[in-house]
Amino acid sequence: MGGKHGKYVYVRRRDGWYVKVRVLKGRDESDPTRYIIVGPKRRDAPITFEVLREEDLPEEVRKALYTV
Repeated sequence: MGGKHGKYVYVRRRDGWYVKVRVLKGRDESDPTRYIIVGPKRRDAPITFEVLREEDLPEEVRKALYTV
């Protein structure tokens, strides 16, 4: 797992782009405030980072992925 202590992951959107997301580990996985969108969209994710699928995130976070 890459990034600093696994705080950041990349989420793969349906359109093929990746977005960097900060994950707060002390919160429940279904809590939308656990995920904070940080970075701009990228065409590829760094090899050392964990990649999540868009379907694994709560609905509110999925909508926010496309505002970047």
